[in-house]
Amino acid sequence: MAHIQRGTRTFKKANLALFAGGFSTFAILWGTQPLLPELAREFHISPALSSLSLSSTTIALAVSILIAGSLSEVFGRKSIMTLSIVVSSLLSVLTAFSPNFHLLILFRILQGITLAGLPAVAMAYLGEEIEPRSLGMAMGLYISGNSIGGMAGRIICGFLTDYFGWHAALAGVGLVSLLAGVVFWRILPPSVNFHPRKFEIGSLAKTLFSQFKEPGLVYLFLIAFLLMGGFVSLYNYIGFQLIRPPYSLSQTLVGFIFIVYMVGTFSSTWMGMLADKYGRRVILGLSLFILFIGAFITLDASLWVKIVGVAVFTFGFFAGHSLASGWVGKFASHDKAQASSLYLFFYYAGSSIGGTASGAVYSGFGWHGVVAWIMILAVVSILLSIRLGIIAKRKFKTHTAEV
Repeated sequence: MAHIQRGTRTFKKANLALFAGGFSTFAILWGTQPLLPELAREFHISPALSSLSLSSTTIALAVSILIAGSLSEVFGRKSIMTLSIVVSSLLSVLTAFSPNFHLLILFRILQGITLAGLPAVAMAYLGEEIEPRSLGMAMGLYISGNSIGGMAGRIICGFLTDYFGWHAALAGVGLVSLLAGVVFWRILPPSVNFHPRKFEIGSLAKTLFSQFKEPGLVYLFLIAFLLMGGFVSLYNYIGFQLIRPPYSLSQTLVGFIFIVYMVGTFSSTWMGMLADKYGRRVILGLSLFILFIGAFITLDASLWVKIVGVAVFTFGFFAGHSLASGWVGKFASHDKAQASSLYLFFYYAGSSIGGTASGAVYSGFGWHGVVAWIMILAVVSILLSIRLGIIAKRKFKTHTAEV
């Protein structure tokens, strides 16, 4: 069947819909991140324990993504994604009424389960429906929706928390996300190149684990784990650093630090276009090196230099994630939604494990310890990307844009 061509009205609608879907999903997912110091204060818990409000969601999301990706092979792409956004938005509003930390964690786990539908399926939808030569741009636009959603969720929560409390903040994010979900449902073009499978658990499980037989996918999964482990480590604990002297910033100002996500919106699209032109392996390695440099810059004591470092780090992260995730569909020879699900499983497992582990690092060694942790993860990611590039060069000998 024909693919969606760049420049057409259908192409624009597909990109706008997935932008809105990514916005909704990631506003909900990351909305509690700037609230960690506030949750630690209100519930009298440690920074590492407060991070469970995020880690519990991401680990539930990681596991659920495997199921959602397999279910989409049976029930279709659009229906799973739409249900995911609507239910998650409603749960976000309910989370706002949590009277204690235990109930808040329960709601956040449920959100992790329901949020899985969109990220598990979106990459497969794009890989099936968008023409190959425009996939890098389309994937970059989708990832930019993720970055803007994550930024908006953090800023909205930080601002509303200062003036109305964290309960109102979470409710506000839920309502905004529900509106974005309606936009998604109304304008996303239906799947044309999707062919449903029968619901056979044994067969689905077999094809899921067969993805590990492709070496290129294994390296992508490991890069996703390390990338997200470093990313969430920086953003989880930068807030604790900035609300203390000598910075002493308010929750609103800490929330606005996340406006640097805008560079992620730019980098994911721009670097995706460069990858379409010059090859993914070169641009992926460059992106990971930029992330490493950004983390190092945040060691400077100056507030403004530290923010520049966060921006550089964010630029590299979103570029790297966009390129790595876009490569999954190329390496996967079958059941691409399952391959995408595995990539995201490792991605969010990295968030849960890395985010909580770095809490212990922060408690023991402060900000310098967290940055050292991030830089180690970045170096390992760069080494893996070099090996991945060698595998890609062998696999895609005649397709320059794919390597």
